Order: sequence, then C-alpha cells, then structure tokens
Amino acid sequence: MLNIGKIEEGFVLDHIKAGKSLDIYEHLQLDKLDCTVAIIKNARSEKMGKKDILKVECDIDMLDLDVLAFIDHNITVNVIRAGVIAEKKDLVLPKMIKNVIHCHNPRCITSIEQELPHIFYLADVKNEVYRCKYCEEKYTESAKKRK
Repeated sequence: MLNIGKIEEGFVLDHIKAGKSLDIYEHLQLDKLDCTVAIIKNARSEKMGKKDILKVECDIDMLDLDVLAFIDHNITVNVIRAGVIAEKKDLVLPKMIKNVIHCHNPRCITSIEQELPHIFYLADVKNEVYRCKYCEEKYTESAKKRK
C-alpha cells in the first residue's frame, strides 16, 4: 500500500475522476505556489472504481473553489488544520467563471480585443452548460481540446 504523509494545513481533494488531477493542478496554478503537492492517480475506490486524490499543504485560502467546482463539482474538499480534517466543503457550480476557459468563436469580441476577460455564465444548471457572456457561444470540452 502507498503511504503519503499527513499534512498540517491545507486541503485534500478526494473523489476526483481518474485522470483529472493534472487538469486541476494546472487550473489551480499549483505549480506557481511554493507548497507541497502530492498527486495520487488511479487510486482504488469502492465508490468510483478508480479515482485521483490531491493533497496540498498550503494556506487554505489559496484554493479557488469556483475553478474546482467548474472542473468537477462532485469532488470532496477536506480542509486540514493542525493535521486533522477541520471541515468538508461542498462544491456548487459557479454562476460565472472568469479566465478559466476561453471562447473559441472566431467572431467573438474576445478574439479581437485580447485584453477582455473571458467570462462564461452558467446558462443551464441541469445540463451544466456554460455560455460566453459576449457571444453566447456554448462551451464544450471538445473546443478545449482543440486549443
């Protein structure tokens, strides 16, 4: 069994879909922070089959819950203080996200005015659909992969 040491202050992100931990690492810009990060990929899970886990030892205020919820609102966020789980945070889809994803519509104003922030709003909660604030273009995962 793999054993990763406990952290004193930070957070543990559990129940991440297998293979998504590096996306989260990138989106939360953990590479730019001076903190300890443990990435556990494809851990066995009774509930999910396989899952990823991120353990981050840093100031707990560094975590952007909106970015995390956009990526996967089913992730369990355990806040660690003094080496123990102090609280669990529930994630909800953010109503708006800014500069996390980009509009891929070539006619969108963000393609011309490069300094404009890329803002998407939650247009359909049930289907988890986000649309560009400026041109109403629907965000899709396939558009992200073309980037």
